[in-house]
Amino acid sequence: MIDLFFSYAHEDEELRNELEIHLSMLKRSGLVRLWHDRRISAGSEVDHEISKHLEDADVILLLLSPHFLASDYCYETEAKRAIELHEQRRAVVIPVILQPCDWLNSPFRKLRATPTDGKPVAKFPNVNDAFLQVTHDIREAANSLGKAEPVLRMDSDMPTATGPGLRSSNLRLKRTFTDRDRDAFLDETYAYIEKFFENSLAELRDRNPGIEYRFKKASETGFTAAVYVAGTKRASCHIWLAGRRSFGGDISYSANDSMATNSITDGMQVEDDGYQLGLKTSGLSMRSRNENLLTSHGAAEHFWSEFISPLQ
Repeated sequence: MIDLFFSYAHEDEELRNELEIHLSMLKRSGLVRLWHDRRISAGSEVDHEISKHLEDADVILLLLSPHFLASDYCYETEAKRAIELHEQRRAVVIPVILQPCDWLNSPFRKLRATPTDGKPVAKFPNVNDAFLQVTHDIREAANSLGKAEPVLRMDSDMPTATGPGLRSSNLRLKRTFTDRDRDAFLDETYAYIEKFFENSLAELRDRNPGIEYRFKKASETGFTAAVYVAGTKRASCHIWLAGRRSFGGDISYSANDSMATNSITDGMQVEDDGYQLGLKTSGLSMRSRNENLLTSHGAAEHFWSEFISPLQ
């Protein structure tokens, strides 16, 4: 069973309650055990209880909003410690974007956020759609933790020998991915990379005086980007969805902003490890070769590093 900790601002309690409802099936199946500060009993020392459950958590949810970022306790105490635990590989930290806020300027920007593309829950026409995405991501994280040996904790929360939640969390099985699965993953990844570049370019401009940029959609399956320093073009690229099994990869990268597709500098193809889909670099660029299976976010960061390197 995975211990899950909610870090949130009390102003967002209503949304936290809604998320907890969506996690009901994870609780019923015995996959996760949820904790937040409203579970602290009368007479208990609040800071001690929060710290104890934070340190014991396997998954830590940061429910991000303007209130969260403005809270010294949420930001400086809970979130700061959560990031440390994540870096020590003692916990998995998942930023959940509840409301539009300046989270991309926080230390959490390096983590893969949910819902998809970091779209705030409050921006969905139906928040149930958003929380379903969040639930799927939490389930995936909880299942991935099942690969590790469970840690034995001798405390009052340990399930008893007759408890209904007594079972292994190591239940993940290998599966076969269809062409439809791969094509859908490819479409979702391209959309993620496109939005990632558009947002990153705007942030790069806002942080650096004298920087200008151009972002242009060439089609529904391709875009170009360029960065200018004092009016001189210093970095550019063209990224497009080349299609499954194309030369250079399913997603191709060119180090110039020409619309042409016959100049490929780098690329990625969809692969799987038997458990999940991901992307691997094509090997065209020795400098950026990566043998790891990348997530959509990892792929976006990979291409962004290639793009921004002339400026660094």
